[in-house]
Amino acid sequence: MHIISKKRITDFIKLYPDSKTALLAWYAIANSETLSDFNDLRNWFPHADLVGRRTVFNIGGNKYRMITRVNFVSSKIFILKILPHAEYSKNKWK
Repeated sequence: MHIISKKRITDFIKLYPDSKTALLAWYAIANSETLSDFNDLRNWFPHADLVGRRTVFNIGGNKYRMITRVNFVSSKIFILKILPHAEYSKNKWK
């Protein structure tokens, strides 16, 4: 999958350095795989959830949430936001 954009990950890591290992591990897997559908995605990321038209990934043992838009046809994952779990729970991202 092509990730758009890694800059969101690197910017988030600057704010939350403890997220680095988990985010870079997610990136390595997502960037190296071609996923055909949501079920295929769940094989690699079993805790990913569909929320409307977005896919939300639990990062770092659910400490962070990454909100994305996954386009399986074009093999792209658009990173919309990465948030600490407490911010995600406020639902302001919707």
